[in-house]
Amino acid sequence: MNLKKINTKVHYWGSSIIIIPFLIVLISGIFLQVKKEFSWIQPKTVKTKYRDLTLSFDQILKAAMSVEEVGIKSWKDIKLLDVRPGKGITKIRAKSSWEIQIHNETGEVLAVNYRRSDFFESLHDGSWFHDSAKLGIFLPSAIIMLIMSLTGLYLFLKMLPAKLGRKKKKEKKEKEKIAA
Repeated sequence: MNLKKINTKVHYWGSSIIIIPFLIVLISGIFLQVKKEFSWIQPKTVKTKYRDLTLSFDQILKAAMSVEEVGIKSWKDIKLLDVRPGKGITKIRAKSSWEIQIHNETGEVLAVNYRRSDFFESLHDGSWFHDSAKLGIFLPSAIIMLIMSLTGLYLFLKMLPAKLGRKKKKEKKEKEKIAA
C-alpha cells in the first residue's frame, strides 16, 4: 500500500471518529476567544480607584451572602475568590456560576452577573460530559487531529511543486498561443 492511500484512509477514518468532539472544541473555542467582548459570556470587570484590599474574609463572605439571588449561605457555596488589587475589586464566583464583584475597601456590591465562560471552558476540555471524557475522548481526538494535520500538510507540500509546475506550463502555452 502506498503512502497516499494510507494518508487517505487516515483522513477518512480519523475524521469520522473525531468530528463530534472536534466540533465541540471548535465551537466552544470560538466562544472562549470572544468571551471578553460579550458580557453575556463573561461579565465585564468593574474598576475602582482604590487599590488595597482591606476587607477581611468575614466581610467578603457577608457581602456575598447579601446578594440573595446568588444563593451563597457559607464558604461551601463559593468556588473562587479573585482579588484584583489593580482594579480595586474582588470577584466572588459562586458554584452556581454567579459572579459578585465587590469594592476592596467598602465591601459594596458593584456588580452581580451570571458567568457562562466556565460552562464553555468545561465544554472545551470535555469535563462537562464526564471527567473521564477529557482523557478518554477529547485527548485521543486531539491526537488524531494532530496526525491528520501533519499528514495533510505532508500531502499539500508533496503536491505543491507538481501543481506549480502544471500552472507554469499552462501559462507558457497561453503565452505561445497569444504570440502565434
